[in-house]
Amino acid sequence: MGTCLATGLIALLDDVAAIAKLAAASLDDVAAQTIKASTKAAGVVIDDTAVTPTYVVGLSPQRELPIIWRIAIGSLRNKLLFLLPICLVLGYFAPFLITPLLMVGGIYLCFEGAEKLHEAVYPHERHGVSAGSETLDPVKLEEQKVAGAIRTDFILSAEIMALTLSGVSTSNVFTQAAVLACVGILITVAVYGVVAIIVKADDFGLHLAERGPQISKTFGRALVKGVPYLLTALATVGTAAMLWVGGSIIVHGLAGFGLHAPEHFIETAAHTVSNAAPLLPAVLGWLATSTMQAMLGTVVGGIVIVVLGSVRSFLPRH
Repeated sequence: MGTCLATGLIALLDDVAAIAKLAAASLDDVAAQTIKASTKAAGVVIDDTAVTPTYVVGLSPQRELPIIWRIAIGSLRNKLLFLLPICLVLGYFAPFLITPLLMVGGIYLCFEGAEKLHEAVYPHERHGVSAGSETLDPVKLEEQKVAGAIRTDFILSAEIMALTLSGVSTSNVFTQAAVLACVGILITVAVYGVVAIIVKADDFGLHLAERGPQISKTFGRALVKGVPYLLTALATVGTAAMLWVGGSIIVHGLAGFGLHAPEHFIETAAHTVSNAAPLLPAVLGWLATSTMQAMLGTVVGGIVIVVLGSVRSFLPRH
């Protein structure tokens, strides 16, 4: 009897150990796929980080962090309560729609990037911004900006989740759910954590500039002066990243539908650059690939701008 119990206990422990190893392997797989998916979404993440600080411009410094917190909570709600279930249903019942939807998101990224380039060359008043918006009640203005930020975040979050889903489309539904949730939480914490630091950096610099030793004052003044340049640099990098990621999605999507010519052309050109480079051939090859993808993204975005402009010209003025 005792021998049977001991044998059963050993078998049970073996089963528990096997389950633990399987769980550990699954966690490792989820972690690896989360990191990979987060890297693929880098372009959207950079743009999100660059755009969000603009929503607290003109508001009270005391309200900056609470507003960012509200936007972050709205972003998590977008990803976990709305987009994650939609992605799981899509991945289970209609995986063939992932690539087309991803390409639609890529075209949208190209449009956003091209529009920013157009805005930089030909500045114009942004849609939805009225001349009297600055005179709104502070509470209403805050509500308006938070709502606008969450709407924009929904679009960017949808692209992030679609990119993530495309990378785990062959995994089981539980792995997909875990990776989507981890990516959603990780990216939200990273983006809005960095945004909070950027937004309060000038206040921190001002605090240092007003007290402490001379070296702290010098650093504080440099920080206050440097934040606007940092925001400008982030916006530039974000625009380039959107065009690159959008172009990349379109190229790979076309290849998935059997149109391999753009992908082969870019690969051949990048390979030529890499072979001709005396230093850092891999880096220069990647830069060549990214540049050509961004150029394609710019062309696609420009076409969308022209088409939308033509459509608007036929609509009533109001």
